[in-house]
Amino acid sequence: MRVSSISLPSIVVTALLGSALSSALSSSAFALELGGQVNLEHRQFVEKGAQGQQRQQSSIVVKPELYWSLMDGEASFTLTPFYRWDSLDKERSHGDIREALFLTYWDDYELRAGVGKVFWGVTESAHLVDIVNQTDAIESVDGEQKLGQPMLHFTAVKDWGTLDTLLLPYFRERTFAGEDGRLRPTLPVSADAIYESSKDQQHIDYALRYSVMLDDWDVGISYFQGTNRDPYFRVVGETNQLAIAPYYAQAKQVGVDLQGIVGDWLWKFEGIYRDSLDHHTGLVGGYEYTAVGVFDSIWDIGLIMEYLYDSRGANAQSVGQNDLFLGSRFVLNDEAGTEVLVGVTQDLDHSDVLSAKLEASSRLSNHLKWRLDAWLFENQTPNDLLYFARDDDFVEISLEYYF
Repeated sequence: MRVSSISLPSIVVTALLGSALSSALSSSAFALELGGQVNLEHRQFVEKGAQGQQRQQSSIVVKPELYWSLMDGEASFTLTPFYRWDSLDKERSHGDIREALFLTYWDDYELRAGVGKVFWGVTESAHLVDIVNQTDAIESVDGEQKLGQPMLHFTAVKDWGTLDTLLLPYFRERTFAGEDGRLRPTLPVSADAIYESSKDQQHIDYALRYSVMLDDWDVGISYFQGTNRDPYFRVVGETNQLAIAPYYAQAKQVGVDLQGIVGDWLWKFEGIYRDSLDHHTGLVGGYEYTAVGVFDSIWDIGLIMEYLYDSRGANAQSVGQNDLFLGSRFVLNDEAGTEVLVGVTQDLDHSDVLSAKLEASSRLSNHLKWRLDAWLFENQTPNDLLYFARDDDFVEISLEYYF
């Protein structure tokens, strides 16, 4: 049973939280709220895995959230632990602290300290500029689930824009499926990561982001320096027991994100230049057009198109080096909040390489919600990054209880 991902060094969390919380909790005015969710989830794969893995995979997720309002509402503390038990993959049975975050604000400033999550990005098919938190890769295919990141986060909200400054004192290693798990590389991933920095996980990273609204456009410019969240891989081990070890190089990244509303059109763009073990430019951009009240109904239908580019081409460490994403979003605007998203990403260099997804959800009551996710992978190109997933088509149904 994997629990190592929850074991953040106590010295890091203590240093970030200690002084702030000691003064805040000494105040007699604080309120406590409890919420969260419990999920029952089942994945049914169409075929056995490329390494003979089972077709059924069930799991239980527990994600409570404790919220304290402190200092007469001028500060708060949020604690969000997370745990998943998985029937198939012991590496997917894992825990994490998604948030353990103290927040206070005064005038035009905000200060956050502890373990938190920061999201940067605007596009649908990929989030190139979203670099602060590490991906929890065993949680979802699209990489949108993130591990909690120890941080000191200062924000200045001014008339001329918003400036975020982040100090990141500890690095989180990416999670990977185990040997019995699905959606894993052909060779198992070693638990012993390799670092370019002699400080390993103790390397101190930092990030900056300036954002401003210019008429109908939201503009963001970001900079990151520290341990690359995207690992490279090296083959290690003996001939009959080979594995791949994640190699975390140092990186500098400049990012730009744009989002603009022009009538019924929502235009989106993300671009990065990253200087790491290799140097590359990545781009993703396109639009979402929303037709409101189609067929004289209350339904809204969005049409999405985005182009993805990576200057490394076939050597890219991520998908989307020359791909086209086409999708559609259906919003029923009913009391249950029913939404459906379908999308296909087609590799423009190889016609046989594509992936398709379906996401649907709706409320059953104030506390219950169902969710359906499905993925299809078509891939007959052995040197493609996602060739290992060619037998991993699946449907996942979830029942989520919110309290």
